[in-house]
Amino acid sequence: MAHTSGSWTGGTLRARTFLKPHHVAGAVFHPAWIPQPLDPSIERLKRFRVIAGAVASVGVYTVLEGGFEITELLENALTASAVLLLLTPLTVGVMLFVWRRTGTVRRLRVPLLNSLKPLLLFIGCVVATVVLVQWTNDSNSMLVTMGVGLTMMWMAVFLVSGAVRVSSNFFGTAAVHRALPALLATVTSWLTALPDLVTGDLHGLSLTLGIVFILGAPVTVTAIAWAETVRLKRRYGIRLGAHPASLPPMPSAMPPTGPPRVPPQGNPYVRGGG
Repeated sequence: MAHTSGSWTGGTLRARTFLKPHHVAGAVFHPAWIPQPLDPSIERLKRFRVIAGAVASVGVYTVLEGGFEITELLENALTASAVLLLLTPLTVGVMLFVWRRTGTVRRLRVPLLNSLKPLLLFIGCVVATVVLVQWTNDSNSMLVTMGVGLTMMWMAVFLVSGAVRVSSNFFGTAAVHRALPALLATVTSWLTALPDLVTGDLHGLSLTLGIVFILGAPVTVTAIAWAETVRLKRRYGIRLGAHPASLPPMPSAMPPTGPPRVPPQGNPYVRGGG
């Protein structure tokens, strides 16, 4: 798939934009070179899944466990970041081996390196936020807490908005292969839930609710990814196992808007004719 040239953010960031962390997250984690989604309905499902998952997680910690444990949430974020850092390159490597049988993978080097940048940036932001929160808690200073509070709120909105973005494009891997984000999301969600399944950590819930809570995310992600993959194959002829260079050219993701263009009337060969 061809690489789209241009600046990282497409020139959308301004000084005043940093007052709106969700706009900054959109520019940073959905760069200009990432192709637009082909199916808006799937994108809405992805966003709904992320928001519903966040609400469910916060609900478990605040209602069912009797208190909001920010430390445990941050630990889970670090665990998810470690899983992303390990599994994303490993899964992509497996797909490169599959694609290598039908074409060269050298031309994929540029979009792969571009996808690595938002991955490392997102993980770095998560780690920085965790360190900032721990440092603030350890300081036991009201002045430090008040001074860093606004920064922490900005980072929280930035990370949540960034998570919504990366759940959609999975760090721009759609620029490598349109079906790759669905595969990466599925693999990551299942292996992120695996530690809780192995250790039996049900987060203080009953057996039934605990299993539903743990398996809810990977099952939902898998269902959405399957729907996305099926639509890509049926509507656009995109198969995950096919080398990106062998895929058919993609139509524009966003249909043209506005009234149809009407050609000029009159004889075009007569000056001023109408």
